[in-house]
Amino acid sequence: MQKRKLVTRPALAALAAGTGGLLGVASATIATGSYIARRVLTPDELMPDDVAVTAHDEVSVTLGVTPDTVVPGRYGLWLDGGRGHARVGEVIERDALTVTRHLLGVDRGELAVGPARWNQYYYSDRPRLSLALPDEDVTIVSELGPMPAWVVRPAVTAHHGEHDEHDDPIEGSDGGDWAVLVHGRGARKEEALRAVPVLRDAGWTSLVVAYRNDRDAPRGPDGRYNLGLSEWRDVDAALRYAVAHGARRVVLFGWSMGGAIVFQLLSRSALADCVVGVALNSPVVDWGDVLTHHARTHNLPPPLVRLAQMLMASRGSKRLVGVAEPVDVALTNWVARADELRHPMLLIASDGDDFVPIGPAAELAARRPDLVRFERWHGARHCKEWNIDPQRWERVVREFLSGL
Repeated sequence: MQKRKLVTRPALAALAAGTGGLLGVASATIATGSYIARRVLTPDELMPDDVAVTAHDEVSVTLGVTPDTVVPGRYGLWLDGGRGHARVGEVIERDALTVTRHLLGVDRGELAVGPARWNQYYYSDRPRLSLALPDEDVTIVSELGPMPAWVVRPAVTAHHGEHDEHDDPIEGSDGGDWAVLVHGRGARKEEALRAVPVLRDAGWTSLVVAYRNDRDAPRGPDGRYNLGLSEWRDVDAALRYAVAHGARRVVLFGWSMGGAIVFQLLSRSALADCVVGVALNSPVVDWGDVLTHHARTHNLPPPLVRLAQMLMASRGSKRLVGVAEPVDVALTNWVARADELRHPMLLIASDGDDFVPIGPAAELAARRPDLVRFERWHGARHCKEWNIDPQRWERVVREFLSGL
């Protein structure tokens, strides 16, 4: 998920100040509740630069200090408005204002002093360019039209199944094992690439999908996120594609809101029986908890957030919120709906996640120990567990796959 503030108090204060007079508290409250709802559901059209490159040489890059630039691990930097990209590694040194990190490579463009944008995915392009793995462009036909996707097949040879990382993939050689990879809110397909090598090595075909309101996919009827309550239909179309192309066993991977999408698909899809396992990273297990967390972070009154959720869910306020169909946040609470789950599940989450708190994932694991393997990270920010410890992340995923 591309992280941003869902709601900010200054924006609400400005809105409330503009709704004064005898229309009074009721009008201001409804307007503010509608603003919160729209803010949560509206995709960002532009991701602004958020870090500053202050110096660099052949082996290092120095950045201004932000909560992201000082954390352990490996990450990316979008350069020149996204036209360029560099990869950075561990911190070398830091002071109060700057942090110097290892420079792992410049993929394209030119690294220069000036503004840049943090890339938590680390990877910046399709699998053949980011991972040096053969890939295919495919089109998923959803109810909204064509959705772009990438397919990466497992590497096998004709020599009795012997493995070699340089072998070309053989069509249909996956044995019917497919994984559908679903990125998070405001993110890109590249977010899911960290899972592709371990899936490929384990003999699974990866289908990396887009869904409505992505930059490279059709807009939904209202141009709003529906928190998984409509997006699941696009991923269901991807599941149908996989089955039509030979998938007999399917694993669903989801990051952040991708997890919320996967939960909805499991409960609604006619093909859910094809799914043999689910792996979720920093998943939204309960959108209500996420919204309450952000309200608390910005000192917003809890009744306003409850009002925003009521407005999202009501058919009568669809026009106020700007949605084509109600968005009932209660349906996204999978702690409350834990008894409905029936698929083996790997949950990866961090106590350092300040965007999607770990609590609901931990509670779901406690409610369903028969299904859920819970892997707790310490100190990783949102969806950054792989970044700070890729060896552990890949080992955990590999073990989960082998257990299926």
